[in-house]
Amino acid sequence: MPYGVTKRFEEQLCRYTGAKYAVAVNSCTAALLLCVQWFEQRTEFPMVVEIPKHTYVSVPQAIINAHAHVSWRDEKWRGAYQLKPLPVWDCARRFTGGMYIEGQFQCVSFAAAKIMGIEQGGAILHDRDGADAWFRDMRFDGRMEGTMPAADTVTCIGHHCLMLPSIAAQALLRMHHMPEHNEDMEDYPYPDLSQFPVFK
Repeated sequence: MPYGVTKRFEEQLCRYTGAKYAVAVNSCTAALLLCVQWFEQRTEFPMVVEIPKHTYVSVPQAIINAHAHVSWRDEKWRGAYQLKPLPVWDCARRFTGGMYIEGQFQCVSFAAAKIMGIEQGGAILHDRDGADAWFRDMRFDGRMEGTMPAADTVTCIGHHCLMLPSIAAQALLRMHHMPEHNEDMEDYPYPDLSQFPVFK
C-alpha cells in the first residue's frame, strides 16, 4: 500500500511530539485551513479568528478559505502563536520533541525553510477523537482512505491536500536523525498584513 509510509511517518510524529494523533498534509497552511474549518462547521454564528498582524500571508488566507473572518492583534511571537479563540496554533516555526499540548490543535511545517527542511509538508497534531477521521477524509477529497474510486462514497466536500508517499518517506528518514530538542526558529520580519488591501 503506497500510503503506508505516510501512516508510519504519522506514528513517528506522535512518538516524537507526544500527540495522540498526527494527520500529515501537504503544508502547514492546509493544516490550519482544516482546523479552522473543523470549528467553523460547528458554530452557529460567523466565526472571527484573531491572529498577529505580522505573520505569513497564507495564514489569513487559510482562515478566509475556511469561511471565517480575520481580526488582527499586535503580538511579538516566536515559534508559535494561537489562532484565538480557537485551540489552534500555527507552529510553522517550531518543531521539537514533546511539543504537544493536551487539548490543542498544533499545525507544524516541514518545508525546506523550516526545521524539518524537506521539500514540503505539514501536519495537525491533536488529541480529538471526533476530529481525526474528519481530517483524514477532508485531506483526501472527502474520500475514505484505502478505498478505490470505483467503490468509494464521498463523505464530505473535501480538499486535495494529502501528503504524498515520496514526501512522507523523506520525512520519515529525517525523523530518524532529528534531535530530541530544537530551538524555535529566529524571528522573521513579516510585513503588517492588516495593511494589505486584500484583507481590508
